[in-house]
Amino acid sequence: MKHLCLFILLLNGLAHGQDWPRWRGVNADGRWNPTGIPADFAKKEPERLWKQEIGAGFGGVTVSGGLVYVMDRLKTPKEIERVLCFDAESGKEVWQQNWDVSYGGMDYGTGPRASVNITDHKAYALGATGVASCLDAKTGKVLWQVDTVETCGAKIPTWGFAASPVIDGERVLLHVGAKDGSVIALDKNSGKELWRGGPDPAGYCTPEILTHSGTRQLIAWGPEHVQSLNSDSGAVNWTYPYKITYGVSIAQPLYHGGVLLVSGYWHGAKAFRLGTGVELLWENETEICGLMSAPLFKDGIVYMLDKKRGLQAFELNTGKILWSDDNTLTPKDSNPQMSLVWMDEAKNLAALLNASGELVYVTLNPEKREELARWQIIGKTWAHPAFAGSRVFARNDKELVAWRLW
Repeated sequence: MKHLCLFILLLNGLAHGQDWPRWRGVNADGRWNPTGIPADFAKKEPERLWKQEIGAGFGGVTVSGGLVYVMDRLKTPKEIERVLCFDAESGKEVWQQNWDVSYGGMDYGTGPRASVNITDHKAYALGATGVASCLDAKTGKVLWQVDTVETCGAKIPTWGFAASPVIDGERVLLHVGAKDGSVIALDKNSGKELWRGGPDPAGYCTPEILTHSGTRQLIAWGPEHVQSLNSDSGAVNWTYPYKITYGVSIAQPLYHGGVLLVSGYWHGAKAFRLGTGVELLWENETEICGLMSAPLFKDGIVYMLDKKRGLQAFELNTGKILWSDDNTLTPKDSNPQMSLVWMDEAKNLAALLNASGELVYVTLNPEKREELARWQIIGKTWAHPAFAGSRVFARNDKELVAWRLW
């Protein structure tokens, strides 16, 4: 019986390791940490398993229960957004669901920006024009759909809605800048509005829930404030003004040990000490300027992509910069991008997909970073891949690809 229990636990662990069901992974924190990484993985060239043609979009890939999910947009024969579902093993399309849209003059208006969230056998999606959908994850059947612009008074930002849906208990949280509510909470089973809260219009950052001093709070970074909301009611706990040029509040905030870090392209990083309220701990407006790439954290050190200097390491509590990679891991650009995950956090081993579509393995330490291997797996992309088990699933504006890494 003991051996049987261990076997069941192992199976459950492997099944869990095969999933990447939401934006930035199981816990939305960029932790992958798969089992079975070979000792000589850097010498093992990835093997492409399949590819599928898809339409354009910036939304990341998600994986759950042997199925792969992604959103795209087609312009002909009519303009639609789609959620596509593929078999993870074969790449065969399982289903697709679509709805009519009109992007008009939306900047960078290629396609959807958000990742599909798979929870309790349901697929939650948010399109660039504000259409929120709950679909059966296995069949694609529409369970409910809400146009947040028409129904909730949401206002489409310059680059379209980009924040991925967040599931919190019986609620799905959407950062859409609705009238009188930066975030709206809908019943995840019916789509009925439960609450709305926060003073800001919509930014581009996926909200996140953290627990500080035993109290849960929803952090929603908008274009004018960093906001803390009561996740049960939407009531405002506190706000801190941080008005962003062009409204580009994008990169996911990082929280650890009572310190909350946000970083923007134009006005740099701010670290806040959370207490009963919030106070500014430090800021750096010129040398720590993130854009889209979400940071990683370990042992007091943040690893984050700066707009000019490439990947940087700095102390969370002080802002002291330890090193930068001088734009060697992803191309230097006015809009630099890479998607970072911990591949083996205990050994400081990380993986990233850069804007050129290269999968790069690196070790990240307070003293230095070291590149171990680099493989071309797709064309140019800003979209976040899904790391599931020993595989990576990546997309750009033309295709979705699956690779076995070992």
